[in-house]
Amino acid sequence: MIEQLEQVSIRSDAPILITGPTGAGKSQLAQRVFELRKQRGKLEGGLVAVNCATLRGENAMSALFGHRKGAYTGATTHRPGLLMEADKGLLFLDEIGELGLDEQAMLLRAIEHKRFMPFGSDKEVSSHFQLITGTNRDLVQLCQEGKFRADLLARIDLWTYRLPSLRERIEDLEPNIDFELEAFSRKSGHLVSFNRAAREKYLSFGRSREASWSANFRDLNASILRMGTLADGGRITTQVVEEEIHRLRIKWQNPLTDSSLPLARIETLLGRDHIEQMDYYEQIKLAGLIQVCADSNSMAEAGRKLFQVSRTSKKSNNDSHRVRQLLDKYGLKFDQLNKT
Repeated sequence: MIEQLEQVSIRSDAPILITGPTGAGKSQLAQRVFELRKQRGKLEGGLVAVNCATLRGENAMSALFGHRKGAYTGATTHRPGLLMEADKGLLFLDEIGELGLDEQAMLLRAIEHKRFMPFGSDKEVSSHFQLITGTNRDLVQLCQEGKFRADLLARIDLWTYRLPSLRERIEDLEPNIDFELEAFSRKSGHLVSFNRAAREKYLSFGRSREASWSANFRDLNASILRMGTLADGGRITTQVVEEEIHRLRIKWQNPLTDSSLPLARIETLLGRDHIEQMDYYEQIKLAGLIQVCADSNSMAEAGRKLFQVSRTSKKSNNDSHRVRQLLDKYGLKFDQLNKT
């Protein structure tokens, strides 16, 4: 996937959509695309990156498209906007699914015509930029719900790449540990490394089912930073690793370890009479299903988490159907759980 994306980056300036869970590396991939195009002389401008989740109301319009002095109360100076800053460069809009419908409409015009109207202005301006968007949400589902424009999705997903979670590509754990160690060493100004036993212990834990890597590479980055900071003489010892594993276990502690939580969660959804007819083992399984659905943006995403092993041996990976069957057994709906 990465190899094809790099090939596309060199040959095409069409929009690229990168999907995947938070912390999977979408920003880093956008940076890589920018560097490749810059090296080949395909871009004259810089990389402009913004998280759309931080853009709200008038600030969203102003930040993206700029504004004229006096456009609204507090607009005391002219602001060019991010799209103009990205002229002849690359614009990375992360969490594009969080952008409001009005901003989506203006962005669509800017993509199609390379022209847009700053907030409070009566004259259009032009900006020629390459666009990369990122999201951890199901944009097709958002379109069906009327929260995302289908015509905008059609424009931004000409090339779409999904970044799997770290848990899904656990074979990449070791090289990424080395990458993070090198980055920490450069930043700190001194070499940091594991001793052999410590490295084996950390890798064993990191590859185990116990390690959820819920924040993906952000978890790994933070973990290496902590161990590197505590490494006397630049050596990460078994003791340092054991302390870090303890921290990660607490961080990732399954909420189901609180024995009162499964019962309370299911009782709220199904009622006490229903759960009294269930074995405790079934309650635990159901509570796990509920938690995964609550933490997922779509049934497909929930299915990938729930069936990460068994799905590889099936001819058809209809994860959504399997999740729906489980929920139907208890009379539950995904949307109901996703809001809990």
